[in-house]
Amino acid sequence: MERIGVVGCGLMGSGIAEIAARAGSDVIVIERNAEALAQGTARIERSLSRAVASGKLPEDEAVRARANLVYSEDFNLLADREMVIEAVAEDEEIKIDVFRRLDAIVESSDAILATNTSSIPIIKLAMVTKRPEQVVGVHFFNPVPVLKLVEVISSLLTSTETTQRVHDFASGPLGKRVITSKDRAGFVVNALLIPYLLSAIRMLESGFASAEDIDTGMVLGCAHPLGPLALSDLIGLDTTLAVADSLYAEFKEPHLAPPPLLSRMTQAGLLGRKSGQGFYSYKA
Repeated sequence: MERIGVVGCGLMGSGIAEIAARAGSDVIVIERNAEALAQGTARIERSLSRAVASGKLPEDEAVRARANLVYSEDFNLLADREMVIEAVAEDEEIKIDVFRRLDAIVESSDAILATNTSSIPIIKLAMVTKRPEQVVGVHFFNPVPVLKLVEVISSLLTSTETTQRVHDFASGPLGKRVITSKDRAGFVVNALLIPYLLSAIRMLESGFASAEDIDTGMVLGCAHPLGPLALSDLIGLDTTLAVADSLYAEFKEPHLAPPPLLSRMTQAGLLGRKSGQGFYSYKA
């Protein structure tokens, strides 16, 4: 896995690109326009600078990582990649369009097309390509350079070789702990996490308890590092809503239906940390 492509340089894509570059891969990062590319470049630079300042990353390794990164708006640069990881918005139609384009552009007959989706069934993305056996889910967690877990998800058509290559890359050069999942909405982590977050939002919505008391209860009573509402803000309320929608579409269970408060906050642009306001304020 010497030549990696990353499509999308938001919170997740920038982290994936950074750790791949730090692992020594030649990484091409693609974004939809110059503004998004500049924001993604700045995000990676801030992360590398923080890692150096904290003593977690030697300066010479940060220099090498920067040299391994190429930023572009040109999809055609991905033609020679051994693996391309899609990390665009959690929107099924957007992801399907990316996979159609990748299938047409990436030349190698054994190149892997991976998605960082939180919940969209892998098979839906695989079936818009001519190589479904080489499409796989590789779900990282935010912040990617810090959190050690990666979920590897195989569809009904993903080959054993593809799954093993991705597993070896994530657990080897990237230094992640890998768990595997069947191709069901939410996979392992979000299938357990999202219902918990939705329950906390319903509790707040009902007036049963304040946001602070709900989060304090889970932090001090259950030893969670973050309460569910603060965690929702970190994930992004739009992403939380998108995953909940995917879970509900697949299982049709009432506790998976997004609460109206979550929908309204997302419509209002109150997305959590990324927008500066969610259940809590993050404005300076």
